Amino acid sequence: MRHLRSGSKLGRQPAHRRATLRNLVTNLIERERIQTTLLRAKAARPLAERMITLGKRDSLHSRRQAASFLMTPGATQKLFTDLAPRFADRPGGYTRIIRVGWRIGDGAELAILEFIGSELKKKEKKPKKAVAEEAPEEKEAAAEK
Repeated sequence: MRHLRSGSKLGRQPAHRRATLRNLVTNLIERERIQTTLLRAKAARPLAERMITLGKRDSLHSRRQAASFLMTPGATQKLFTDLAPRFADRPGGYTRIIRVGWRIGDGAELAILEFIGSELKKKEKKPKKAVAEEAPEEKEAAAEK
């Protein structure tokens, strides 16, 4: 029976699972929004929240703990300079998980793991050239040849 057994093994050996979660949390801190499977997002969420808590403490010990977990120095820098001050007044709940559907290849349930306050910025659409205007120019160029 599974009484009081929490956490998902993600189908990996312990070292591989730890590396996967470290990569997910590092990418989340660098990009502030990642898309992954729902189970990975649920497994990475407490670790990401713990990193923000370390960033809020901002001591040498917490910097070393965060640096030993995160994969890049840039992520550690961003954690302590940008993210921790943003959540200074918030007592917890720094991330949200949004379900987005199923992956086409294997049907895994996908989710977006993001920090609260990192709102989606829509990309500006480039104006399309009218197809009707291009067609006469191409005909004239072909006729001149």
